[in-house]
Amino acid sequence: MTTLPPRALDAGLTGWRGVSPRLVWVEIATALLGAIGGGVLGWFVLLVVPLAWVGQLVLAAVAVTTVIRLVIAPRRVRAIGWILREDDLVVRRGILLSRLVAVPYGRMQLVDVNRGPVARLLGLAELRLVTAAATSEVTLPGLPEAEAAELRDALIARAEERRVGL
Repeated sequence: MTTLPPRALDAGLTGWRGVSPRLVWVEIATALLGAIGGGVLGWFVLLVVPLAWVGQLVLAAVAVTTVIRLVIAPRRVRAIGWILREDDLVVRRGILLSRLVAVPYGRMQLVDVNRGPVARLLGLAELRLVTAAATSEVTLPGLPEAEAAELRDALIARAEERRVGL
């Protein structure tokens, strides 16, 4: 797995494929569930801690964080993309802290498809790639289930072809 500066890999690459726009709904659900958990924590602090401003601060922080997550969710989803090249899979994601990762087919050890409850309701899946490196897990969320299965099979086939020569 290679992590290079975005301009180094992105320059000249065409054919980027994005994820499903329905992933926005998964992001919204995740933000709202986080807001509920943070709200419960804020109310607990408000009731237990004698200084009321601490609980109010927690609730305000949860509210601001939730609004920011909801506002940037569509842009975050549009920033996720992938492309199959001759020797590797390139995955990009992130807005402010962008990440561009190239995973060589011959280094792939595990290609897994996961589906969370909200994603399953929307017909989406997450493709997870693991290589031999300790910090090499790459995920590609928001793929339609059929596309995730096809991509998994294609990656496994390409990985087996590359490992034959080892």
